[in-house]
This record gives sequence, C-alpha cells and structure tokens, in this order.
Amino acid sequence: MVDVPQPRANAPEWTVSEISAALRRTVEDAYGHVRVRGEISGYRGPHSSGHAYFSLKDQGARLDAVIWKGNFARLKVRPEEGLEVVAVGRLTTYPGKSGYQIVIEQLEFAGAGAIMAMLEERKRRLAAEGLFDAARKVELPFLPQVIGVVTSPTGAVIRDILHRLADRFPRRVLVWPVRVQGETSAAEVAQAIRGFNALPERGPIPRPDVIVVARGGGSLEDLLGFSEEIVVRAAAESAIPLVSAVGHETDVTLIDFAADVRAPTPTAAAEMVVPVRSDLIQAVEGFGARLAAAPVRNLERRRADLRGLARLLPTAESLLATPRQRLDSASDRLPRALKANAAAHSLRLAAARARLSPAALSVRLERAGEQLAGLERRKGLALAAGIERRRTRFEGLATRLGAARAAQIRAQRLMLARRAEMLESLDGRARRALAARLEAAGRKVAGLGQVLQALSYHGVLERGFALVRDAEGRAVRSAASVAAGARLEIELADGRIAARALDGVSGPVADGPGGGETQAKPAARPRAGRRRPDAPQREPTLFDP
Repeated sequence: MVDVPQPRANAPEWTVSEISAALRRTVEDAYGHVRVRGEISGYRGPHSSGHAYFSLKDQGARLDAVIWKGNFARLKVRPEEGLEVVAVGRLTTYPGKSGYQIVIEQLEFAGAGAIMAMLEERKRRLAAEGLFDAARKVELPFLPQVIGVVTSPTGAVIRDILHRLADRFPRRVLVWPVRVQGETSAAEVAQAIRGFNALPERGPIPRPDVIVVARGGGSLEDLLGFSEEIVVRAAAESAIPLVSAVGHETDVTLIDFAADVRAPTPTAAAEMVVPVRSDLIQAVEGFGARLAAAPVRNLERRRADLRGLARLLPTAESLLATPRQRLDSASDRLPRALKANAAAHSLRLAAARARLSPAALSVRLERAGEQLAGLERRKGLALAAGIERRRTRFEGLATRLGAARAAQIRAQRLMLARRAEMLESLDGRARRALAARLEAAGRKVAGLGQVLQALSYHGVLERGFALVRDAEGRAVRSAASVAAGARLEIELADGRIAARALDGVSGPVADGPGGGETQAKPAARPRAGRRRPDAPQREPTLFDP
C-alpha cells in the first residue's frame, strides 16, 4: 500500500522565540537611535534592582520606557511624574509580553514650559510640607563676625562679594567652593550648607553667623541646580541664617523661598549682611557727642530750676520774726509764772507736812506690822499645804508606777514562755528533718554502692574470668594487638600472674615457676548492651568493647 504525501504550505514555520528574535532585530536595526518627546506617566521611582520603568505618552499613544541602573545614575534630568521630556535612546522589543519599548540613555527637558511646570509642581509639593513658611525664617545678625559664602571660587561672584564687603564693613569670609552648574551642583551646594551648620561653635574653623548662597545670572536650565529638592531641604533645615543670592533680580529659584532672606544679586546680598562702617562710625560719634552734652544740659537745667525755687523761698528775717515775738512775750511772763509756781509748791508742802506727823507715822507702822505678821502666818500654812499635796501626788505616782512595772514584768515572762515553746517546737522539727535527710542520704549511698559493686569487674573475675594488661598497664582487648615476646600481666580474682607472648601462639603462656606452657584461646567478646542516654557513668569492665 503506497503512502499518499500530505499537502504542505509554501510559507516557512516559525517558533515563537524565532519570530520574537526576528522582530527584535528588525526594530533595533531600523530604530537604533531615536529622540522621542512625551510626558512621563506611571513613574514610581527606581525599582529595587535600580532600574526605572515608566511610560511616555502624548494625546494619541503610549510607549513603554526603561532606564537601566547604570544610565539612571548618570542622568542630568531625573524623571518625574507628569514631566514633559525628550528621551534619547533606542527601540527594542520585550518578548515576555509581545511589546516594544524604548531603552532611554539620556533625558532632556522639552522646552522651558516643561521646566516651569516641573518647578511649579515641586514648589507646590514642598510648600505643602511647610518648608516655605514665614514662621521658619529668622532675622539676619546685625554685625556678623564670620560670613560663609557658598559659590564657585573662580567666578566673578565671590570677587564682587569680597569687594562690596571691604567697602562697607570688612569681615572674615569663609568660602565653601562648589560647582554652581552641572550634574553635581545640587549635591555640592546642599553639602556645603549642611557642612557650615555642622561646624562646632568654638572649633578651629569658626562657625559662620550667616550663610550666603550666591551665583551669577544664567538661563533657566543653568539655575536648575538651586531648585533641586535636596538644596531646598538643606536651606530650610539650616540653623544659621541663610541669604539666597542666585541669579539676577528677575531669576527665581526654589531656594529663594526656603532661604531666610532673598537678595536680588550677590552684591545686594553683601550689602544686606553687613552695615556701612562709616555710617556706624558717624552714628556712634553722634551718640558720643549727645552723651557728652547731655550731663551739661542736665546740670544747667537743674541749676535753673534751683534758682527758680530759691526765689520762691521766704527770707530768714521773715521766717524768724514770729518765733522772736513769741520769745519776747514768754520772757515777759516768766517772772510772774515762777512766783506763782513757788507759791503753789509751798502750799503742797505744808499740806504734806501736816499729814506726816509722828502719831500718824506710828499708826501706819503698827498697821503695816500687823499686815506683815498675817502674811507670815499665811505663808507657813500655804507651805505646809503645798508639801502635803506634793506628798500625796508622789505616793499616787509611786503606786501607779509599781502596778505598771508588775504588769510589764508579767508580759515579758509570758512572751519569754511563748518564745521558749516556739524554740522547742523548731528544735524538734529540725531534729526530725535532719534525721530524715540523713536516712535518705544513707539509702542513696547504699544504692550507689550496690550499683558500683554490680558494675565492678572484680565480680566478673570471681566467676572465673581474667583481665590481661600489657607492659604499660593498658587492657588487652584482642590477640592481634599483642606482639611476639610482649610482656603481659594476667589478673585473676585472687592475684596477678606475669606472662610473655610466644611467636605463633594465639594466647599467652604462663611464665610461672613450673615453666609449663599453657595455651589459652581468646575469650569470646560478650555483646555490649545498649546503654541508655540517661544512665550514670561507671567504671570500665570486661564487657566493655
């Protein structure tokens, strides 16, 4: 029977992998290097592997994009959600999901509008965090001792600042050199701000009293480094007052909102941080002149006031006229008053003399003697009564004290009796516990002695076995381990025998006084029983392997 061939199509057959590889080569050959403009969508930051995955879209299409880890670290423009960019790279396919994507090697802003939109979105997000609040800002010091400047050391900005400071008020300036443009500009500026803040108060390098971040004018792209989030956060966190002097007056960066003070130009920043020395000198001289003239003017004013008050005071003649008149009038009345006073005293003396006659004095003395005798009698009675009251009180106290002492003695005797009973009880319990402990220890020692006796190899020797040792005292466990002519020692139940191994003999030959030769067969090794893991340690026996 003849097999009829099946009809076959002219089109070649492809596997899925082959067609995917062919499509990939076609796309990569046709679009090896492209520039694609679009809006970043679906960006959530770098993946844990370091690669970044997102999409580029416009009004009519969407293109998957990937940035490998190595290229991501070298990008000048970092991807952000909603940012319109121009992506430079190559197209390729991803066979895993039958799609195509662009492998981005470089990102660029798609015009000034895209940069402004990105800056507005970043400004809104940082303002929501409170980094631009006016409450966070502090005032600049009136006359700083040290000024920190963050700028390029080779540009014209630092020369303008130093020249302006020298004209107004020379101060010590510390320059932290940074790049003010380029990929590393933002990181260097942020590090410089934090570095100035990290300096110790009284270290070898003085800590600035104010920081000036300065740069000359430039395009919007040139000033982007001062709008990076790392720079804005460093400026907001600065404990030292910070002045932003980036670009010209019309240039606006995000560090201007986070700084404590914004200067339109670097030269204006130098004017803000220090006053004019000549103006200060003139003001101090004016204050000194006013201070010197003030005491003189004050003294003249007080002298004029004193003269005016002196004119208002009365003269000495007018003040003494009335007292002098009263003195003259009193001197006229004094002789008559003295005579009248002497007469009044004479009358009083005469009346007293009449009352102080000898008879009256005798009566008063007798009356006083009677009163004194009465007081003497009352004193004796009061003293006897007081003594009696004290004696009665002391007797009562002695009775109460004796009763209290007897009660205390009875209480002490009762307590001692209770303590004695307690001690007897504790002594009995201690004796019983000690006897029980000793009995338990004796039983334990007896049991251990029985175990030791059961495990000792001396019991095995009494049953007719022998223990063979070599010249060093080690137990011989096999005949093959004994060399010809080796000295041996055989231990029996009632003693030990010295022996020597003969060549060609499988066992030891007794080397006793009779000189007889006895051939002994090696005893069969007994099976060693399996020992439990928790069994106690014992001495080696003849049954050990």
